[in-house]
Parts: sequence; C-alpha cells; structure tokens
Amino acid sequence: MKSKLLSLLLLATSFGGTAEEFVASYEGFYDRLKVVQKGEFEFARVNFYLVEGESKRPCKIESGKIVTEQTTQPLQFTSNAQLMLPVNEKLDKDKAVVVVTPISAKYCEIKIQIESAHFTNAELTKGKIYQLHHEFESLLSDLSGVFVGKLLAFMLPEQKGVTLEFAGDVTLTDEHVFCEKKRCRFEVPKSWENDNSTFNVLTKLVSAKPWIAK
Repeated sequence: MKSKLLSLLLLATSFGGTAEEFVASYEGFYDRLKVVQKGEFEFARVNFYLVEGESKRPCKIESGKIVTEQTTQPLQFTSNAQLMLPVNEKLDKDKAVVVVTPISAKYCEIKIQIESAHFTNAELTKGKIYQLHHEFESLLSDLSGVFVGKLLAFMLPEQKGVTLEFAGDVTLTDEHVFCEKKRCRFEVPKSWENDNSTFNVLTKLVSAKPWIAK
C-alpha cells in the first residue's frame, strides 16, 4: 500500500500527453508550488519533469508555452526536461494551460520530484542533513494533503532519511550512513540536530532527495 501511494504522490499525476503535444492544466502545478511557497523551506523544493511514459527518461523538449484565453507566454525548461513554472495566482485564476511540444517521444508524462538543488558540499554537516531530512518530511506531508487529505495520513509512505548522490564514488564511515558507489543514504537520528560535524567529501554532490521506504 505504501509503495502504491508513493507512486501516486511522487511519480504519477492525472496529467496526460499525446504524440505531438503534452497538455496540462496549470492549476495542478500551482497547487503544489504554492505549498512550497507557503512553507519555511531553505532547501526542499518540488520540481516537475517531463518523462517518457515507459522508460521514465527525460522527454527532449522542442518548445513550451503557458496559454490563457487572453495571453500566451513562453515556458522555460532545462536540458533534462525540468519545467520551470512560475508561481502566478493570475495564471491559476485565468485557467491557464501548459503546452509542451516534445521532439520525438510518443508519450510523455509528468514526474513530480521532491528534492533540493541548493544542497551542496558546503552543507555536508550532520546538522544540515538533519534540517534537510525534516524539510523533506514536512513538504511530503504538506503535499500529501493535495492528494489524500488528513484522514488518510496513516497511508503516507515512510521517509527513512536522505539520499545524496555524488559525481563519483564515495565511502563514508558512520553507523547511520550507507554508501554504494555514487549514492549514500543517511539515517537521521535526533542527535544530529545541532551537530556541526562535517562529512568530508571532495567529489561534487549532484542531487539530494528523500530516502523513502519501499
């Protein structure tokens, strides 16, 4: 049950796509972006990626736009198919639609990812990882309200800690850290909250995501 709900929360939405265009209501994005904006998150963010339906590889994007009955504006996106959507109440009220033209993929869909693009090697202390863990936990809980509400909070997937991925292989020695090649998973005990001990890693930190129990 937990793994099925995680798919609902983080990977799949009701947004669809066609061979020529991906089209989705802006409202679905706005509701989630607004949760982040209202929270006090230094690191945690919710990001949106356009991925191929079966392989989950990024859909290469040719162009994108945000359309209302009165206006059309360009949609910014990255080379790895992240949609850089604005937080704009007027677009929400005007029932805007997000339109993306993939280069070649037959079917594309949205992947919603809780992560941090602002967590770097400079933040590799136990205290900052504790903060990141609790921001992820809080954001996941807040976003779940968009899907299932408080009555089904008992169904939320369990977050075990933080997963960090690096540009090269990493080995760290700590009873709460488990590394395999470029990926390290951190259990986050309460004792780390005010601990400034540093994890000395020279290779670049490239991603920070929640560690979710399967």
